[in-house]
Parts: sequence; C-alpha cells; structure tokens
Amino acid sequence: MFDFKNIKPYARLVLLKIRYFMLSQRCREYLIFLFFTLVSFGFWALQTLDEVFQTDFRIPIRLKNVPKDIVLTAEFPEDIQVQVEDRGTVLLNYMLGRTFFPVTFDFQDYQEKGPRVIIPTNELQKRISSQLNVSTRLLSIRPDTLEFIYTRAKGKKIPVRMNGKIQPGRQYYISHFRFSPDSVMVYAPEEVLKTLDHAYIAELDLDDVTDTLSQKVSFVPVKGAKFVPPVVDLSIFVDMYSEKTVEVPVTGTDFPAGKVLRTFPSKVQVSFQVGLKRFKDVSARDFQISVSYHDIMHNKGDKLPLKLTRMPGFVDHVRIAPSEVDYLIEQQSEND
Repeated sequence: MFDFKNIKPYARLVLLKIRYFMLSQRCREYLIFLFFTLVSFGFWALQTLDEVFQTDFRIPIRLKNVPKDIVLTAEFPEDIQVQVEDRGTVLLNYMLGRTFFPVTFDFQDYQEKGPRVIIPTNELQKRISSQLNVSTRLLSIRPDTLEFIYTRAKGKKIPVRMNGKIQPGRQYYISHFRFSPDSVMVYAPEEVLKTLDHAYIAELDLDDVTDTLSQKVSFVPVKGAKFVPPVVDLSIFVDMYSEKTVEVPVTGTDFPAGKVLRTFPSKVQVSFQVGLKRFKDVSARDFQISVSYHDIMHNKGDKLPLKLTRMPGFVDHVRIAPSEVDYLIEQQSEND
C-alpha cells in the first residue's frame, strides 16, 4: 500500500531547493531582467500607439419605417466600410471597447424624392462622424453614396407551401406539418403579382427525422416581390408506424339479378401499417374489397385476384392474404 509518509522527506527537499533558488543571486538577476524587459515593452508600446495609424471599420446601416406595400427593387446594403486616421491609442479603443451603432435612415424622410433615392456623401459623413472622436479623421467611405429604388406595389394574401424533402427515420412517418401563419401577404407590381398563387418556403433537406421539429423558415425570393411577414414558423409532426390486421369480406358488384358471388374464403386478412395515434381509429369497416361482374367475366385464371377498392389515406404498406381466392357464381331461384 502506498505510504504518504515516504513522500514527506522528498517534498521537503524540493521545497528547500525552490526556496534556495528564489533567494539566490541568479534568481534575482532573472527577475531584474524580466522587470526591465516588461518596462521596456511598455514604453515601446506607448510610444508606438502614440503614432498615427490608418485602419478600416465596418459600420451597420439600417432603413427603417418602410411601409408594407413598398418593395425595394435595389437592395439596401447592410453595412458600409470606413477608413479613419488617428493615434494608435484611439484606434485601439475603437477595436476593443467601442461598438458602432447602426447608422439609421428613415424612409419617411425620402419618399417625396421619388422612386429612386440617393443619399449623398456629406450626409453619410455627418452621421458617421457623430460616433467618432474629435481627433479622428474620416478618410473615405465605401460605398460613398447610398441608393435605393422602390415601387409602391399592390398586395394579396396567398397560402404558404412546403418545398424540399423531409425523410423520416426507420419505422416513422410524417403525420402532418403546420405553418404559422399559414398565409402571408405578398406585395409586388401587378404583372408580378398575377404570377404568384403560393409562397414557397426555402428548400428543406431533412433526413432521419424521428421527433417533432419546429423552426423558422424564409421564402424562396421572387424578384420584385415582398413577403410580409418575411418568415413563418414550421412545425413537422412525426409518428411511429405499427402493424395491424383486420378481416374484410369479399363482395360482388354489378351482378345481374339472381346471380350471387361466392368466394372461398369469404373473408380475407388485410395487413397494413398505421401510426400509433390512429391505431384504434381504423377498423375493417374502413376497407372494401369489391369485384365487379364485368371483371369476373374477363378473368382468364382459375382464381379471382383481389384488390382494395376503398381504404383510409393514412395507412401504408397494405397487403391482402390471400391475394387470390376460389370462387363461383351462384344462380339463385326466385324462391331463394
């Protein structure tokens, strides 16, 4: 068994060596050298940062209070790049401790200027300079002129539609999906508006989905059109398959008077997969196996092939056993 008492002498020896080294002349020389190195670095950094430098920043810009029926046909940029000049200490403050607020323009201030609005350079400079130190020189702005083009469009309400591929996991299926809201307003010039009957979401590609999903989705962009709201909530509901079997009778249809179809067996088993949520709701009454007199007359085999003529839309992988039966057409008397 490990004995901690054996470590004490070695630990004491190590501590003594460290203590002798810290009190030694060599250690003092190292510490003095390190101190003067740090002092020298500090003086060098202060001297360097006191010099004038040039650097670039990106400042966000926003266009607010745009009416719903206004469609911007030329995209308004999200930010602009500015080049400034100042001492290194001021620029370092911009980089580390200061966040630029978005430069905001109000649409209502420019709508009287027509469908094409140009924001001049001097107005940009005024708004950007208000966020800079007095000592900072604004050298350049890219782009130096902001422009947006808009049109006042008509609108209509259209339903939201799915777009893409959703692949459920093994033994699962997509029971349904839901959009919230399920319809959106679209604003566009009249010639574009006529072509829009649905708002398709951006294409989805989901694999192995085994649980309910909820996410925000945008729309496939349409040139000259604006969707309000620009995003909707999509919920995808998943259910697990279960196997079920019911007995369904075979019936004949369109038989002449006095003739009756007899099959052997008279009932067959119908097996299918259904979601757990609807397992108890489905029964034999939801299925029908009918054979018309016309089909029997044109049947060339000894057995009668069967197929479902009615079944619920929410079942899958349906199988009939047996798929063929023996049969005869019985002529009934008037008394019968």
